[in-house]
Amino acid sequence: MVLQKGRPADTAGRLEKEIRSYDLLDSLGIEYDRIDHEPAMTMEVCEEIDRVLGATICKNLFLCNRQETDFYLLMMPGDKPFKTKDLSSQIGSSRLSFGSPEYMEQLVDITPGSLSILGLMNDKEGRVRLLIDKDVLSGEYIGCHPCINTSSLRIKTSDMVEKLIPALRHTPTLVEL
Repeated sequence: MVLQKGRPADTAGRLEKEIRSYDLLDSLGIEYDRIDHEPAMTMEVCEEIDRVLGATICKNLFLCNRQETDFYLLMMPGDKPFKTKDLSSQIGSSRLSFGSPEYMEQLVDITPGSLSILGLMNDKEGRVRLLIDKDVLSGEYIGCHPCINTSSLRIKTSDMVEKLIPALRHTPTLVEL
């Protein structure tokens, strides 16, 4: 794995949603470093990527209420355990569970294992509520996928908060897990 600056020089064979991620970051003037790698399907693989990136890799969870009417993207540190009861009371939603892959694809055009904050660019109707564990904001950089789990990006946390989130039009709710 080699850390590279910015978007790939050759985008042949890359998915449109990945290229849209680079377009968005570039249009906002957000600098980022990138690593291409085998699919990152486990937190263990993400930890190896984290070491190369030198960034906090976020665990991104796609959640919903029992009725499947409210949807959430939760960003939290990868090494932090997740308990639904710790989150439910903070956001006023009982009986949280993981959202289905079908809803994830329908709402943010992402498949399991590739979810990140960049997927919110595909949520034009604003149906997914952004939740951020406050500890995610403590590092200088965050690591995220460009809507595909064969690449990872390092973005300054301040750029995520000051430039990316406002452009995504998803006001975050800060939570403590």
